Amino acid sequence: MPLVTIIETGIVSPRNRERHGSYPQMFERMIGAADASVTFDTVSIPAGEPLPDIGGLEAILITGSSAGVYDDFDWIAPLEAFVRAANQSKVPMVGVCFGHQLIAQALGGTARKSEKGWGLGRHVYDVAAGNGLIDGRHIALACSHQDQVITPPAGATTILSSDFTPYAGLLYAGGTTLSVQAHPEFSVGFAQACCEMVRSKGDAPNLEPQVARLGRFFGRLLEHG
Repeated sequence: MPLVTIIETGIVSPRNRERHGSYPQMFERMIGAADASVTFDTVSIPAGEPLPDIGGLEAILITGSSAGVYDDFDWIAPLEAFVRAANQSKVPMVGVCFGHQLIAQALGGTARKSEKGWGLGRHVYDVAAGNGLIDGRHIALACSHQDQVITPPAGATTILSSDFTPYAGLLYAGGTTLSVQAHPEFSVGFAQACCEMVRSKGDAPNLEPQVARLGRFFGRLLEHG
């Protein structure tokens, strides 16, 4: 029975957590729907829990966060060291959004706040042919980010890309580490909540088209699921 260790790096607000769950719970729902035999263990960085020893871990998943990988938090450097050790030990590892940026930075790339501004709602990404993981030519996923990977690490292969996010999905040298900028774990409700949160801050005033496209997209998925 596979065990996925989820490294929780961000906390969903109490209101949204009650409605949509925590980031680990979102991933548990998504992965559990695909394989009910998978079990989970969560290590919460915001709660002050220590990172586990790499030895004995079967798989690692690093969540999103409101933090930036460039922030001066005392847990960033230890998490980067953890990522390097896991990658070197070939422990299967996936990073999403913040996790994507953190893995890229830890392995020698660069991530920062993008001058393009917010990526929100439903974004369509080109899928690199023959990547061995994701089929098809395009994939549409929910996203919510200002930061991006600007320069991927040496040896990383870009498997998802768009004009807005050129390095939206990276498969790293060795083939056991994968990271993506978008949020496959988001429900339509939580993705819309993220849009509303940005709107409330005045950072992205014209969100109506993005919310509408996101709603239509998830509606079609439910119709054909």
